[in-house]
Amino acid sequence: MPVTTSDLSPAPSIFTPVTVGNIELANRIVMAPLTRIRAGSSGIPGDLMVQYYRQRASVGLIITEGTYPTFATQGWAGAPGIATDEQAAGWRRVFEAVHAEGGRIVLQIMDAGRATHPDINGGRRVLAPSAIALGGVAFTDNGKQPFPVPEAMTAAEAQTALENFVAAAVRAIEAGADGVEIHGANGYLLHQFLSPAANQRTDEYGGSPQNRARFVVDVVTAVAKAVGSERVGLRISPENNSVGDVFETDRDDVLATYGALLDQLRPLGLAYLSVLHGEPGGELVQELRRRFGGKLLVNSGFDGGQTTREQAVQRIDGDHADAVVVGRALIANPDLVERWQGGHPENEPRPELFYAPAAEGYTDYPFLQAY
Repeated sequence: MPVTTSDLSPAPSIFTPVTVGNIELANRIVMAPLTRIRAGSSGIPGDLMVQYYRQRASVGLIITEGTYPTFATQGWAGAPGIATDEQAAGWRRVFEAVHAEGGRIVLQIMDAGRATHPDINGGRRVLAPSAIALGGVAFTDNGKQPFPVPEAMTAAEAQTALENFVAAAVRAIEAGADGVEIHGANGYLLHQFLSPAANQRTDEYGGSPQNRARFVVDVVTAVAKAVGSERVGLRISPENNSVGDVFETDRDDVLATYGALLDQLRPLGLAYLSVLHGEPGGELVQELRRRFGGKLLVNSGFDGGQTTREQAVQRIDGDHADAVVVGRALIANPDLVERWQGGHPENEPRPELFYAPAAEGYTDYPFLQAY
């Protein structure tokens, strides 16, 4: 039987809806998890954070900044947590504000692993897959400090870390989040397990690509069991060698490691996979998409420059992804969706205020029209 034009579904565009898991997105523009250090010493989201996220609720999905599951795993001063009822209550206000504007929001859970310091985490132990220090310095309230040599986790401590991810996910969902994103990228704890440069274990969590992927599989599987796989996304950054000393320079090893990871996660039916990579439409990312078998979010990351409207459109029109993760443009343009839809000029980001503690450079970027 011949197919007429009217029988064909229109090709998706950056502005058409999409569903990831059980989360319905009004468009395919996703706000990246952006470190903004506005939670103060308590790690409790306050009025300023409520306003910031509410302003950006017109995107299809907001992914919150990295949020620590326990105080020991806090990666920097001013980061928000989901370790206590008080922190969860702060996030509840954020979630309610976003929902009141018709938005969708997931909370990113991030264990810093070796990428923290006793001057940041309250003098607590620093744990990682192996006793290998991160290069560079930590920015603490006492100034720049070299990262310490972490303690290698025991198997029991790894299990505790897993349980902390689960507890954080449950707390976030109970506070009203639409879902959670597990941070397996950017050189933090889960990425440290994946990387042969950071993981030199000889037990079931180290050595082969399959073993290095095992802990991430275990964490994601446990979180999915606790809150429902349709509410869970995973972020990865294969070959992200610019941060975190993970040094994934062997393409064959990368494909073996991340392939093993996604082959095991595929049956769970997760909400989405978010991949941070300089070539979103390239062979590696698209092979990982095939192995995952679900919805793909892409982000060109630190090295790819600020994502433009043209790039975002091309990634959807070219079927490189189901949605595009945008960072700096959304920092500077809370109404980015409206600006991109109408072809309006954009505000320029002010990088010198990305990590300041106040409203300036955070909630004071102008809208096209008064909010």
